[in-house]
Amino acid sequence: MDMPVKPASPGTTAFFVQAAISFGVALVAVCVAIVYLPVNGWVRAFFALGLLYTVTSAFTLAKCVRDRQEDRNLVSRVDQARLEKFLAEHDPFKVETT
Repeated sequence: MDMPVKPASPGTTAFFVQAAISFGVALVAVCVAIVYLPVNGWVRAFFALGLLYTVTSAFTLAKCVRDRQEDRNLVSRVDQARLEKFLAEHDPFKVETT
């Protein structure tokens, strides 16, 4: 029986680093913009809370997408194992006797 095939990695280390740096730069840029915005403290606090809500929502959405993809991969592997079992047990030259 063949060893299970490990799914390919969705990205390289360089891609992960680029995404992390991009996220960090964007977050710092928006935080600096909120700090230097020419408005009173209440408006800054409102924007800061909006930014925090957006960031946490983005992480939650990313986790949900990842979980859904992992569930699909698991179902796909189970279906593949069933198909392999069926094909291994199937003998096209076997004569049925009744």
